[in-house]
Amino acid sequence: MTLDANLRVDRPGFTLDLDLHIDSGEVVALLGPNGAGKTTTLRALAGLTPLTAGRIEIDGTTVEDTTMGRRTPTERRRTGLLFQDYLLFPHLSALDNIAFGLRCQGRSKADARGEAAAWLDRVGLADHAAARPGALSGGQAQRVALARALAPSPRLLLLDEPLAALDAHTRLDIRTRLGHHLADFDGATLLVTHDPLDAMILADRLVVIEHGHLVQTGPPAEIARHPRTDYIARLVGLNLYHGAADDHRVRLADGAEITTAEPHHGPVFVAFRPTAVALYRTRPDGTPRNQWPVTVTGIERRGDHVRIDLTGPLHLAADITPAALADLDLTPGTQVWATVKATETDTYPA
Repeated sequence: MTLDANLRVDRPGFTLDLDLHIDSGEVVALLGPNGAGKTTTLRALAGLTPLTAGRIEIDGTTVEDTTMGRRTPTERRRTGLLFQDYLLFPHLSALDNIAFGLRCQGRSKADARGEAAAWLDRVGLADHAAARPGALSGGQAQRVALARALAPSPRLLLLDEPLAALDAHTRLDIRTRLGHHLADFDGATLLVTHDPLDAMILADRLVVIEHGHLVQTGPPAEIARHPRTDYIARLVGLNLYHGAADDHRVRLADGAEITTAEPHHGPVFVAFRPTAVALYRTRPDGTPRNQWPVTVTGIERRGDHVRIDLTGPLHLAADITPAALADLDLTPGTQVWATVKATETDTYPA
């Protein structure tokens, strides 16, 4: 295991209390809403924010232990940092930006520049060695910053929203390139991101925190199937409810009920996709088990579909086509009926 950390950081009105473990070669994505403690976690591991209590071990070496009064400075922690705005030195060339960390390790100028040139070639920028950051595109600057972080051979790589500053087209290309570099990195990687797609594609495991505490961890596919908080459900695009199951019926705290395909007993979560929600202007014929009168509260175009936010016995998100939006003549305040087939629901223990 490359990273073994027990982090506690106290600030006015907020406490981070998190155990974090990352194996060699593993990429872990840290997700959470604003104010959850993601940046605090990153800064604590980097040595930029001291622990109130706890311990950090990187590659078998204890770099911070509050019980022993030990705290290794950032530059001696064998960590590589890549910030959202990259923080390249504007007065240095791309080559010398990468060589900087190697020079800080005591390498000669010629040796450091030789290895930096090899890294530039590795990230596909060999012909930009003399360029200063101001002359680089966003994607090129990101690659230089990544090379600078990796060149000193860190054992822990900390990435803070590394793709957030890129436009959509560049982001797709750089995400693929970043994935290749992370696959070759044999240390531990912690990726802080708000983007679920970045996390799902790049990470081996997700760690989700809210209010400074762990709420769920596991492989991306498992978390996408079985979210355990409203934040995670929104992140992966699911409607999520918590209630008490009695056979095929789940009663929510406010009294609403959902009929499910699978029988359960006791506390459960029920999840279904917005595409599973069908909307009607009048009460549908037949006897669908899950049908609720709801009111449209929001309409948002998302690519080739339209997201409809609904309130009623349940708060729902429904995804429909633009043609269906026109046929139903929906506007905020419109009252409609929403239905979901029991076979479209996924029920699992809470």
